[in-house]
Amino acid sequence: MQKRVSAYLALLLSFTGGAGYAQQRFPHPEFESGYVQPEPELPDPRAAPLEYLDVLVLILVLLLASWFIYRKRSRKGILWLGVFSLAYFGFYRLGCICAIGAIQNVSLALFNPGYAIPFTALAFFLIPLVFTLFHGRTFCAAACPLGVVQDLLVARPVSLSPGVSKALGLIPYLYLGLAVLYAATGTEFIICRYDPYVGLFRLDASFLMIVLGVGFLLLGLFVARPYCRFLCPYGVLLGWMSGFSKRHLSITPAECIDCKLCAGSCPFDVIEKPTNGQAAEEKESNVRRFLVYALLLPVFLIGGGFLGGKAHLLLSGAHPDVRLAEVLASRPEVKNDPDNIDVQTFLASGETMEALAGKAREARQKFYYGSIALGAFLGLAVGLMLLRQVIFRERTDYEPNKSRCFSCGRCMDYCPVGKELKQA
Repeated sequence: MQKRVSAYLALLLSFTGGAGYAQQRFPHPEFESGYVQPEPELPDPRAAPLEYLDVLVLILVLLLASWFIYRKRSRKGILWLGVFSLAYFGFYRLGCICAIGAIQNVSLALFNPGYAIPFTALAFFLIPLVFTLFHGRTFCAAACPLGVVQDLLVARPVSLSPGVSKALGLIPYLYLGLAVLYAATGTEFIICRYDPYVGLFRLDASFLMIVLGVGFLLLGLFVARPYCRFLCPYGVLLGWMSGFSKRHLSITPAECIDCKLCAGSCPFDVIEKPTNGQAAEEKESNVRRFLVYALLLPVFLIGGGFLGGKAHLLLSGAHPDVRLAEVLASRPEVKNDPDNIDVQTFLASGETMEALAGKAREARQKFYYGSIALGAFLGLAVGLMLLRQVIFRERTDYEPNKSRCFSCGRCMDYCPVGKELKQA
């Protein structure tokens, strides 16, 4: 505990460098061989006041988004607020720090006592979740630069079949589980590495990430918010919070006239129709199916955990110690390869193969238990998805699905009741 507190204090002290923080403490070494100092791949840390400014801006954006949705009922206000967030959190802050990537910081802090999570990472992780619990997914509507850049590019959205949407909707659970597993084991921050839009914000990325980013942008012209709907791991947590939200965006401020305009206005297919009663036979069928799925839930949990445990060897191959040990064991000749930096660094360290093998075994042990938890989590997600299909709730109006709605406000603009009240 003392070591953790000391690390945290050291981190805070490193943030309080004042105006001189942004300056280089030590000059770059001067090489006579013509060596050029490479540019860093990640943005430089910011001084503490600027870090706190980012948190303040996030809170203000979320407050304004809630005001535009509940008081002004303004899609235009949400749109322009999102443009500001894209400019600030995206292009000015270069996509870092972000709530999505903060999942990894929190996971590493929970499972590694030697890691002191930065205040801003914890704040960016928790604040949107708290706002979502009270106001729905206003973070997705106007504060997340990844969501805004997709929302601005929706051109000719197509509707996906419910079966396809539900199947693709399981991918974020897998991505969330893998991100937590790799961060908790100290393997890698995969969310940051494979962010398809960070190359756009920084105007610099590898060829593969450029192709991935352009692909998502083009796909987003026709499949609205593809990353948010079918990949974003933070969206899983936001969906949970929004499902229990105290308030949520409503389509009409008064009595619905059943014009159906809002249903056609939503490119994300989250508007649910009125039930207008349900046949007794269908209700009985749903009850039977609910009981069957509820009884199968432990089977999904145990089966998922079993399959996850079987996959731990494959998943652990990404850990640097495991990967290096496997390379040296299977290809001893690689020791003579001067271009393999990992191998040459290991040889220069003087560490023995036995010590490396011990580290690899320890990493694989962590992956074994982590993979079981990952498999059980995915099994639970599948079971709960099936249960949700048979849960019936009476609806008298067109309503957005609280868990999946991004609170973008398009449906409010299309509602003629809202326009009439504004003109009155």
